[in-house]
Amino acid sequence: MEWTTACPNWAERLTRGDSIIPPPIFPEMAEHALDVFKQLKIVDAPGSPTFGEACAPWVFDLVASIFGAYDPETGRRLITEWFILIPKKNSKSTIAAGIMMTALVLNWRQSAEFSILAPTVEVANNAYAPARDMTQRDEDLDALMHVQTHIKSITHRESGATLKVVAADSNTVGGKKSVGTLVDELWLFGKRHDAENMLREAIGGLASRPEGFVIYLTTQSDEPPAGVFKQKLQYARDVRDGVIEDRRFVPVIFEHPPEMVDRKEHLLAENLALVNPNLGYSVDEEFLLREYAKAKSGGEESFRGFLAKHGNVEIGLALRSDRWAGADFWEGAVEPCTFDGLLKRCEVIDLGIDGGGLDDLLGAYAIGREKETGRKLGWGHAWAHPSVMERRKEIAPALQDFAKAGHLTLVRRVGDDVDELAGIAEQIHEAGLLDKIGCDPVGLGAILDKLEERGIPNDKIVGVSQGWKLGGAIKTAERWLAEGSFAPSAQPMMAWCVGNARVEPRANSILITKQASGSAKIDPLMAMFNAVTLMALNPPAATKKFQMFVLG
Repeated sequence: MEWTTACPNWAERLTRGDSIIPPPIFPEMAEHALDVFKQLKIVDAPGSPTFGEACAPWVFDLVASIFGAYDPETGRRLITEWFILIPKKNSKSTIAAGIMMTALVLNWRQSAEFSILAPTVEVANNAYAPARDMTQRDEDLDALMHVQTHIKSITHRESGATLKVVAADSNTVGGKKSVGTLVDELWLFGKRHDAENMLREAIGGLASRPEGFVIYLTTQSDEPPAGVFKQKLQYARDVRDGVIEDRRFVPVIFEHPPEMVDRKEHLLAENLALVNPNLGYSVDEEFLLREYAKAKSGGEESFRGFLAKHGNVEIGLALRSDRWAGADFWEGAVEPCTFDGLLKRCEVIDLGIDGGGLDDLLGAYAIGREKETGRKLGWGHAWAHPSVMERRKEIAPALQDFAKAGHLTLVRRVGDDVDELAGIAEQIHEAGLLDKIGCDPVGLGAILDKLEERGIPNDKIVGVSQGWKLGGAIKTAERWLAEGSFAPSAQPMMAWCVGNARVEPRANSILITKQASGSAKIDPLMAMFNAVTLMALNPPAATKKFQMFVLG
C-alpha cells in the first residue's frame, strides 16, 4: 500500500486555505472515529457544544489521519507519530483530550494504557479537565467510564483501559507500556536536560503495541528552540519538505512560508490568520488583533514573545529589554563562513579568548579582515567540561544542540579544551595571518603554556583589560554590525550568547558581565569583544612582533 506523509507544497496549500494534513489511509476507520469524536462535548465553550458542532475542519482532518491509519485486518497502525505545531488558543488541550478519549472508547486491548504527558502540573490540569468534563457531562460516557480526579485518571469500566494525565518526571514515565501517548507542550520538554531519555521511556510501549501511536502537540517556544523540541521540529520540517522519507511520521506545522518570512510579511497582523486554523472558533480575531497591537507597542521583546506564541514565529535571538544593542543587528549581519573559509578569505586575523573555568565555557573567536572588501568576518567556537552540563542543567539541552552542530566541543578531560584552542591559534599562525591573541590578563597560565608549546611567540599574546574598559569594543562591535562592515558566521551558538548578554550602564560606559547574564553563558561573545579590541587597531596584513602589553 502506497501513501506519503510529505507535503512539499505546504506553503501554497496554507495560502489557499487547503488542508496540510494527509488524508486517511483507511477512510472507513476514520469515519468510525469521527462518529465518536464529534459526539464529545466541549464543556467549557458557551452552550457546551459537541466537537461536531463547533470544530474547525482541520481538527476533523487530524482525527481522520490518526485513526484512519489503523489497519483493522492486521491490527497495526501504519502511521505511528504525529507532530502538531500550532499557536496558543487554538483549543490545543481540548483537542488533545478529545483525541485521547476517542482512542479510549475505540480501544480493544484489555487493560490498555493511554497517557497524556505534560511537562508541568499546570499543563497536566489543562489537559485533564476537558477529558473529565466531557465524560461527566455525557450520560452514556459517564456510565461507561470511571473518573478519578485525584489521580487524573479515567478508566473504561468494561475493558479496564485507562487514560492518565501525568506531569512528567523520570519516576512517572519509567516502564510505561502505553498504547497511545500524547505529549503536550513539547517546547517545554526542550528545556529539560533529561527530556530525550524521559520521552524514550514514555513511548517504549510502542515496541509491543503495533496499534500504538504517539502525538507531539506543541506551541512554538518563547526562546530559541532547544533540546528534544528542536530535534523534533527539524525532523518534522524535513519530513514535510521531502528531505527525509518517513511514512510513519506526520508533520502538521502551521507556520509562515519562507518567502513570506524573507519579505517580513509574517510580522503583519493580517497574516496571523494563516497560522491560526481555529480563527473564528476558539480564536477571537478581535482579541488577537488587540493583543498584537499591545505587544507591538510594548517593544521588541514583547512583540517577539507574542509572535512566537500566537504566530508560531521561531525566535532566533532571545531579545530582552536590557539586551546588548548589537543584538538587534546580529541576525541581519550573519553569513555562512567556516574556519577554513576565514583562513582563505582574510589578510589578517585576530583571535580572542575568554572563560575556561570548570563552571564556564572556554570561548574563542576569530575576526579577520577580508582581502578584497576590507570587511570584518567572524567565526567562533567553544568548549565545555562535563561539570558545566551537571551544574547548569537548564542550559544543557542548548549546549548539546551546539555540540551536534559542531560549534561547541564537549571535552572529556580538563586540558583538552585549551589544547584544541591552541591548535586553532597554531593554524592561524602557520598561515601567516595571526596578528594578536587577546585574552583576559587574569588566569592566562594554562593558555600561555599551551600556546608556547604550539610555537606561538609570547609577543603575539595580548592582555585585554576587562570591565568598563571593554566598553569601547562593545560599542565598536555595535557600529560594525549596524553599518554592515562586520559579518559574523551564521552560528546558532553565537546567536544564543548574543541573546544572553545583559547590559549594565556604568558612569559614561557600559558593561556586559557574566554575573548579569546569570546561568546563561556569554564566554564566546566576550572572546569576540577581545578580538574586536585588537581588530579595531587596524592591524596591517603583514604580522609584526611586539612585546606583551595590556590594552587600556
